[in-house]
Amino acid sequence: MSDHEDHKSESLMEKISDKIHGKDDSSSSSDSDDDKISAMKSKVFRMFGREKPVHNVFGGGKPADVLLWKDKKVSGGILGGVSIIWFLFEVLEYHLLTLVCHSLILTLAILFLWSNASAFINKSPPKIPQVVIPEKPVLEIVSSLRIELNKGFAAIRDIASGKDLKKFLSVIAGLWFVSIISNCYNFLTLVYILVVLLFTVPVVYDKYEDKIDPLAEKALIEIKKQYAVFDAKVLCKIPRSMKELKAKKKV
Repeated sequence: MSDHEDHKSESLMEKISDKIHGKDDSSSSSDSDDDKISAMKSKVFRMFGREKPVHNVFGGGKPADVLLWKDKKVSGGILGGVSIIWFLFEVLEYHLLTLVCHSLILTLAILFLWSNASAFINKSPPKIPQVVIPEKPVLEIVSSLRIELNKGFAAIRDIASGKDLKKFLSVIAGLWFVSIISNCYNFLTLVYILVVLLFTVPVVYDKYEDKIDPLAEKALIEIKKQYAVFDAKVLCKIPRSMKELKAKKKV
């Protein structure tokens, strides 16, 4: 009897240990599966080589919320205001100074009449806020603009010095493309198109990035193939400096 009971207790302990080990194996396998999934996600192609969400790419905070339509009232108000300005200047052919003067005339007339009529109609006069431009934000904007301008001037200097032929050709092609577009549209229309794209493309990409990124990856691979062919047939044969040109002449 004692041997039979010992055998039962041993088999029971073996079953318990097997269950424990089975749980450990399942947990370890789940951990390994999670690692594989995270590794696969990290290897997924993302446009512009980004590793952060689109919201963080745009700096986060209120500007990103506005561009990605997290706050629909503000985003719609800005886009609607820009559309009204474009309609006034382009469709109705308003001039900037004329629009500013007419707007000020209308606003001042309404406030002046309201302030004088408030005593007769027994209503409180309008509360006109005191507008003061703060110094700190203006200095921050000017400082950031100065930094970006210095970066642009440094890039132009590097390109003009003849150090990077590929960058030179890409900048020339970009400027040539902009010059063609500017012949078709005036400056205000171009700004309006850029604003509309800025308020539509990021939010569409943020919503359908899993479908857009594979297509962008295929397009990028094809562009790299075509550029490699162009580099091998054309760019490699162009001397990058006077020294190379003299060396080829000597040979």
